[in-house]
Amino acid sequence: MSNLDRQAAMTVCGGRGFVVAEPVRELLSPRKVRLGESTEVRRLLPNLGRRMVGAWAFVDHYGPDDIADEPGMQVPPHPHMGLQTVSWLHEGEVLHRDSTGSLETIRPRELGLMTSGRAISHSEESPRQHARFLHGAQLWVALPDEHRHVEPHFQHHADLPQVTAPGLTATVILGSLDGAASPGTTYTPIVGADLALAAGTETSLPLEPDFEYAVLSMSGEAHVDGVPVLPGSMLYLGCGRTELPLRALSDAGLMLLGGEPFEEELVMWWNFIGRSNEEIAQARSDWMGGGRFGEVKGYDGAPLPAPELPPVPLKPRGRVR
Repeated sequence: MSNLDRQAAMTVCGGRGFVVAEPVRELLSPRKVRLGESTEVRRLLPNLGRRMVGAWAFVDHYGPDDIADEPGMQVPPHPHMGLQTVSWLHEGEVLHRDSTGSLETIRPRELGLMTSGRAISHSEESPRQHARFLHGAQLWVALPDEHRHVEPHFQHHADLPQVTAPGLTATVILGSLDGAASPGTTYTPIVGADLALAAGTETSLPLEPDFEYAVLSMSGEAHVDGVPVLPGSMLYLGCGRTELPLRALSDAGLMLLGGEPFEEELVMWWNFIGRSNEEIAQARSDWMGGGRFGEVKGYDGAPLPAPELPPVPLKPRGRVR
């Protein structure tokens, strides 16, 4: 999914200076952003004061939206570089096309993982005949320097491993959790998991103390480490945890996001992650000029133009060692 903000801000993120090295309970409120005519998302990352969680650099939550008489998601071809996109649905379908020739319909609890590497473009849309409701999350994972120029590619995994306990089913989206590992390709130590909790469940999940974590609430009423987390909000948990207490007051859906703190400082603007303002400006020029990001074939509509760059770009402080 694209960042469609026409006044896209440039953000410096990453680096251990932004990481909380101990357990915390920091509730993040979303910022509402329009995506086209019929889709509104709640943006949790980047957030004021909280830029990344491990390598997770961007989190949008959308729905449940009644799109029975609407076109649903309609995101024209747009570019990405330096990141992976993770498409995750609870309801509905999204048709993915990209400039490598991939064409795939992503359905609930199936992983759509696009690695942009040096450059890719893609579109996302609800199929013409689609389910009544659309509900999901779109997330980005930043690529480390040694892998950010890999060849672009797309992976679709319909069957993902699960961790179960009484009242809990955890589907491992990326990385590994409690011994279960996703088939999705990763480039840093990371975890992403979808947690389905039955009403009345009290349980805990094992965590890695060297990871930082956050939990996004998708639906229902749940307490995470004693904190009520409402749908569309996210609780940042910091580092240093070995387990995560969970309690469901109703049937609830959560997403657990975590990973080793990201060492490098990054510059993120619009749909690009780079290491300098000059890289970002070059990527924008390349997209508007054509060629580098390829062509998305089969989409009925024009590509998305890039917004104007901000007049005063930000400067990263340099890589943290």
